[in-house]
Amino acid sequence: MMRRLLAVWHARNLEFLRDRGALFFTLILPLSIIVGMAIIFGGPPRPLFKVGVLSAHRAAAVPAAAPPPRRPAPSSGDSGRGSCPPGRCAANPFLHERYVQFIRVASRGEGLMDVRRQRIDMLLAPGDPPRYWVNTDSPKGYIIQKLLLAAEPRAQRVAVTGKAVRYIDWLFPGILAMNLMFSCLFGVGYIVLRYRQSGFLKRLHATPLTAFEFLGAQVLSRLSITVFITAALYIGVGALIGFHDSGSVLLLLLLAVLGSLSMIALGLTISARFSSEELVNGLLNLLTWPMMLLSGVWFSLAGSPRWVQRIADMLPLTQLLHAARAVMLYGAGFGQIAPNLIYLSMITLVFLALGAWSFRWRI
Repeated sequence: MMRRLLAVWHARNLEFLRDRGALFFTLILPLSIIVGMAIIFGGPPRPLFKVGVLSAHRAAAVPAAAPPPRRPAPSSGDSGRGSCPPGRCAANPFLHERYVQFIRVASRGEGLMDVRRQRIDMLLAPGDPPRYWVNTDSPKGYIIQKLLLAAEPRAQRVAVTGKAVRYIDWLFPGILAMNLMFSCLFGVGYIVLRYRQSGFLKRLHATPLTAFEFLGAQVLSRLSITVFITAALYIGVGALIGFHDSGSVLLLLLLAVLGSLSMIALGLTISARFSSEELVNGLLNLLTWPMMLLSGVWFSLAGSPRWVQRIADMLPLTQLLHAARAVMLYGAGFGQIAPNLIYLSMITLVFLALGAWSFRWRI
């Protein structure tokens, strides 16, 4: 019995080792995850505060406001160099503060929206004297205001109000999108692979059914199931715990359809030709894990290296999440998320065409 067991054990090991694709992904996938996490979360300590800085021509147009009470100047040990925009540090000592991330803001309207939603802790217009907007409902805004007034007692305040977007409000679109991704990629990829391994595709090929009809049925089936489940979760979670949603439900439905189609197209492209279960599993994981880590499902990549953010922007899940959060959290309209919709449509068409071209019935 032991001899037979060892013989099967040895044969299975050889089968796996000779599958170069599966072996490659088994080794490379965990290594890439570890390296990716080290790049994203490594480096110097993250800043405690985020301050938006208006450009010079925007700052000149800001109306004056009554200055707040003066504060004593800081001691020499209270400040250090921060990540301020080039050419601003010399004009304003506050921009030297340590553990403060300074972010360029293109327009005052955009900056005020971020302050109201507490995405940034303050909006600063450098000048003489500088002016700033702070959310009176934000604890971090209260503290960063103290730091600013210690460095620049003449700074003029404009108070705004607005409740913060809760983490659950920010996370909920990510959970829905992640569930959509897994449902589409694995729901299509494994089903087609199982059909091919079992010989079911070979039998279908003997019927009048064309490859286009078969793939079209798979796309429509997975699309209807995924959209139904996503809508049920959206309604169910809203009824149970509630979440922030200030956008159009029809626009969210359009995003769910396009996002599902883009993921289904990716799954079909992978399963259209390969017959190795290990290889298909490795390829699907190679797609899902980077999207989970880099698309902003669990955390924002705002403080990550710029090249990491550019890679993330190329992922369909990133485009889906950016658009969904813009609609749900900030009430964005069709025009504002049109670039995301166009990108998802292009991804869908390209990978559907590639999957249909490379599809084969037999192993």
